[in-house]
Amino acid sequence: MKTRSQYRTVEVIIQNKPLARDPEGETIHRNLVLKGGYDQVTGVRAGKLLRMTVQAESGQEAENIVRRLCDDLRIYNPAAHSCEVRIVEKEDRITE
Repeated sequence: MKTRSQYRTVEVIIQNKPLARDPEGETIHRNLVLKGGYDQVTGVRAGKLLRMTVQAESGQEAENIVRRLCDDLRIYNPAAHSCEVRIVEKEDRITE
């Protein structure tokens, strides 16, 4: 029997909090961007992007699963980082 399952692509963006120093971003800005002649760029903030595929009936359910995962498994440090979770696409798959 074939069943239709819904999959959601969920992105997790982890960044240093706004007032925290960002040594990686500062290094990229100073050693690559400015030395490359892009003086118009006044700052760089580095972060991490995680893209997860989640089987869920709705976008809200997929988002809740990923938020819980990030908190339970300590994917980020809430004292030092901000964490944004967003749904980017939906895909239907037919499975046996």
